[in-house]
Amino acid sequence: MRLGPGDDAKGARYFYERWGVDLGLVPTRQGERLLLREEVWTLAGTKVTGCLRLERAGAGLRGSWTSPDGRRTLPVALAPLDVTRLPLNLPDSPGLRRLRGSDPLTFLKLNRAWVEEAGGARIREPLSGVRYPRVPGGSAALNVALQDRQLEHAANALDCRAGLEGVGEDAYALAVRVTIQRSRLVSLFENAGYYCGGAHPDNFDVGLILDRATGRPVLIPAIWPGLTPARLSALYLARSGADAECREVLTGRDLALTAHLTPQGLALTPTSLPHVVTACAETVTLPLASLRAQADPRGPYFRDLYLR
Repeated sequence: MRLGPGDDAKGARYFYERWGVDLGLVPTRQGERLLLREEVWTLAGTKVTGCLRLERAGAGLRGSWTSPDGRRTLPVALAPLDVTRLPLNLPDSPGLRRLRGSDPLTFLKLNRAWVEEAGGARIREPLSGVRYPRVPGGSAALNVALQDRQLEHAANALDCRAGLEGVGEDAYALAVRVTIQRSRLVSLFENAGYYCGGAHPDNFDVGLILDRATGRPVLIPAIWPGLTPARLSALYLARSGADAECREVLTGRDLALTAHLTPQGLALTPTSLPHVVTACAETVTLPLASLRAQADPRGPYFRDLYLR
């Protein structure tokens, strides 16, 4: 259970581990007693699933849980937990430590053994079901960086499902593929589709270019110094086969692009389009040969992409 930071416990929620369910808690006070009403959001509206009545008991809380019809009552005893004292059950990483500090409840859900698949080329987080590639034989730093990407998506998936009763793994679906592996560079492309109870489903794309040794992001100017965001937008529009309607959408706004590498070139995908025109977000690939003149021949990544 996570209580809010103040005495009013605003933002409280708890996780029912047996059923893999998150329950929101709406706090009120009755004298010295803290009342926490369990609520889940359904497509038909909010549903109350129970009520906790708690009082201070030393450093913890003690009281009871009552069903909505008042027919069942269970005793409740809560003790504080310092998650910073718990061991890390995954490889140590900046993302895991950040999560432990910023969202202890989600950390508790995800800080458990994950499952290797495909001979270690893919890892599944068991609670969310989110899968993410690894690079067998890659550096520890690279695979920890990939773990942190998966950790972020797993946390997003759990948060998404917590907002709507009865949704399964399809509520947040992630597809990731490694698009290129070279001696110094690794690139991936993520596509996430989700429905968390809003007006409509949505999706987003993320391209990643990583240093194979350090796992750190490689910015496009580190490979092609002249490829500013404005220049990339111009190149994207020049090669786009968009129809007139989509071209009007793409040129009528600041175009944000995400990038990843493929054997064919630098792939660019729009990320800033409204939901109603996401069909216009087609990926355009700039051939490596067309970018060679703008590459830094003295840079650390040049030989990964170009033969001298």
